[in-house]
Formats: sequence, structure tokens, C-alpha cells
Amino acid sequence: MTRLSVNLNKIALLRNSRRTGVPDPVKFAHIARAAGADGITVHPRPDERHIRRSDVPALTEIMLPWRPAMELNIEGNPDEIWLGIVEQARPEQATLVPDAADAFTSEAGWHLAEDAARLRPLIARLKRIGSRVVLFVDPDCADVERARDLGAHGIEIYTGAYAAAFRRGDPAAALAACVATARKAVAAGLVVNIGHDLNLDNLPPLIAAMPPVAEASIGHELTADALVMGFAAAIRAYKAALNPGKG
Repeated sequence: MTRLSVNLNKIALLRNSRRTGVPDPVKFAHIARAAGADGITVHPRPDERHIRRSDVPALTEIMLPWRPAMELNIEGNPDEIWLGIVEQARPEQATLVPDAADAFTSEAGWHLAEDAARLRPLIARLKRIGSRVVLFVDPDCADVERARDLGAHGIEIYTGAYAAAFRRGDPAAALAACVATARKAVAAGLVVNIGHDLNLDNLPPLIAAMPPVAEASIGHELTADALVMGFAAAIRAYKAALNPGKG
């Protein structure tokens, strides 16, 4: 079964447009659990435009009785502030993403040949607190062995290029790149996660072509669908898309 980790960033973004605390990411974590989500993802950025640093302890506290069956995944650029957040929360999974401080969204993976010296001690540091360490990478087979050699537990394949190609109607090459990277990662003994711009239209062909995927982290598109079908119903629909025929 492919786990669905629900990213709450867009819930927090909406909350931050008012001073009422509504909608509350903690409440939506409860809804996600009741609807069958397998995890919660948050990405605290330096500008706190969506998830705030103060959200993470609140989510950590309410999730304690649910974990580790329902995992907490904290993603972000591993600066000292982010590392401190992660070391306090001790999530099941820490996903390292090479965002600049002013990044609009995560639109590229690590260049592991250049970033290895920075990442190696950070990966070791996160492993010491018991977190599974995942590197956000482009669909590039060359980075699979580099991720393994750095000591990471796995990779999250950036699927934004695939999603863009799907919208254009020519996804074959981008899909093939994701599949090849995933197959090499599975062969190397790495966890394979996917994420970015995945939705109910582009997920089925991706899942059908991929080797086993451990987890998909989905927020923006799921939240957009939830505006039409409701949050719980959207979670159930995405779980079904990730696990066709598995009930």
C-alpha cells in the first residue's frame, strides 16, 4: 500500500489570511486521520507564510497517540532553524528540500554531486534522532546512488515536471524518467516517495507505471479538490488513486 501523507500547508495559508485561527491545521489533522490518511506533512518555511514554527509542537502533541502508525513528515531546507524544529519534534520522516528562503514553492531537487558535502553531516545528525531521512530529488538516475552513498534512507521524486507534461498532453518522457529513477532506487534499497502537483487525473498513470511507492505527499491539489468534495472525501479519493483495486 502506498501511504498518503496529507500536506497541511495550504490549510495554514488560508488561516494566515485572517487573525481568527480558522481554519485550524490541528483540526484538519484530526479530519485527515478520521478519513484514513497515513501521515501528515508540514513544510515550515522561514517566512512562515503557511505552516508556522508554533504549529509543529501543536501537531506533534496531538499526533503522539497516533504515531508511528500515522507518521509525521517535516520537510524543508535544512538550515539551523529547521533542524531545531525537527530535532524537537522527532518526526518519523524528515524530507530535505533545497528551497531558497524566498522560493515560491519546491520546484527542483538537490544537485547531489555538488550538495554532498553539506548534506552528509546533516543526514547523520537527523538519523541520530531516529528520523527516516529522505532527499527531494529530480527524476535523475544519477542521484540515486549518490543519495544511498550519503546515508539517506530514501528519495522523494519531484513530480512537478511530470505534472506539467501531463497538462500539456505529452507526459511520456517525464513519466519514463520518474519510473527509471524509482526502479533504480528500489534496486538500491531506498525508500521511494513522490510529490508535487499530483492530482486525481495524473496519479493513476503514474502509479500504474511505477514500481512500489512508499508514500505520496500531497497538499495543494488535494486541498483544491476538497473545496468541491470536502476534505475527508478528497483524502479518500486520493488514497484510492494511490492504491487502485486495494479497497
